[in-house]
Amino acid sequence: MASIFMKTVLLSPVILSIGLLCVLCLRRVNVLLAILISALVAGLLSGMKITHIMDAFIAGMGDNSETALSYILLGTFAASMIHTGFSKMLSETITRIVKHRTYGLFGILTLVAIASQNIVPIHIAFIPMMIPPLLKTMNQLKIDRRAVACILAFGLKMPYIAIPAGFGIIFQNLIADNMIQNGMFVQRSAIWQSTFILGIAMTVGLCIAVFISYRKPRVYSNVDNLEEQEHGMPRPQMNKSHAVILLAILVTFIIQLLTHSLPLGALVGLSIIFLLRAVEHNRMDQLMSEGIYMMGFIAFVMLASAGFANVLKTTGGIVALVTTLTTFLPESKLLTAFVILLIGLLITMGIGTSFGTVPILATVFVPICIKMHFSPQQTIVLMAAAAALGDAGSPTSDTTLGPTSGLNADGQHHHIYDTCIPTFLHYNLALILFALIGVVLL
Repeated sequence: MASIFMKTVLLSPVILSIGLLCVLCLRRVNVLLAILISALVAGLLSGMKITHIMDAFIAGMGDNSETALSYILLGTFAASMIHTGFSKMLSETITRIVKHRTYGLFGILTLVAIASQNIVPIHIAFIPMMIPPLLKTMNQLKIDRRAVACILAFGLKMPYIAIPAGFGIIFQNLIADNMIQNGMFVQRSAIWQSTFILGIAMTVGLCIAVFISYRKPRVYSNVDNLEEQEHGMPRPQMNKSHAVILLAILVTFIIQLLTHSLPLGALVGLSIIFLLRAVEHNRMDQLMSEGIYMMGFIAFVMLASAGFANVLKTTGGIVALVTTLTTFLPESKLLTAFVILLIGLLITMGIGTSFGTVPILATVFVPICIKMHFSPQQTIVLMAAAAALGDAGSPTSDTTLGPTSGLNADGQHHHIYDTCIPTFLHYNLALILFALIGVVLL
């Protein structure tokens, strides 16, 4: 039995390729290249031909095509806000409000990040628009940017787990639908009533990061090419272009709610910006180029992560891994829950998306939960936590790529050491602990 466990689990292509991905990222290998190399290793170890590996990788990329298109369009949206001076006005308004109050800035960033998921669902597009102009203020306050990375990750992650609005509706409906498809009936309205404990876990992790781990001052250098207000220049005032931007944001929000299509909402918002001449037509190509430059890399990483996920599924390694592990599951519900969470962590760390992981996890974990007599509420908590675990901390997740894109605008914030590791430690450990508490209490 021990040899079977060793061969199937420890030498699993899934485990080895995900481990390789983490090692390559820690060694500062480009994330996109690390994904490609890890996908090839996973396929080769499972006996696939290299041409079949690439076919599976390319075929899988389409699974995140809508997300990638959303990021490109929202990047252009953000570029439009920068060109009209809207983002500068917004950042300077925030600076005037917070003055020298560090925690005031933290509070505003938390609220804005939460709003980007539920109220104005532009997701991570607000980060490259808002954060770079605020870096000078953060430098003056000697804020440790690891705290800001944790704040942004909290706002990008907690709302869809615990709040039934915006992206939360999509995620929670996804959990309900997949549980039903795999044999456990649950009402969609019951999801947030169980996942609220995971929202508490995220809040605890945030408080530890902000008030304990990263409260000490950290010195950064001011970089000249950051967008900043020159000494003696008048403060930007609200004008027609800014009003058009606000209208475009509102319409984007409404279209997204009505159609459940973020790309369509962003496209309509951009159309309003150009038709009402908040930005001149002859600058359209420039803004598209800047939007691609701003968000294109993240979009390609998301495409590549979907390709990697498809390679892992094609190898059959995920099903084999979980099937083998189930034979070693203990009788204890608590220990079984812990094993389920660890498997979810391994899978989502490699795939980098909690949304894309739900169907994979539900196929195997829901039957296990039924067999082990877990209640629907307990299963909901395990499913949501297992799917969300790798999202905070994964090098390929938009929850980590987004904060890095803004905080590293001056080249002083490292993706792995300043975003991925801090968010992994503060949120994944808390999610595991509170998910186990949820299994006991629910």
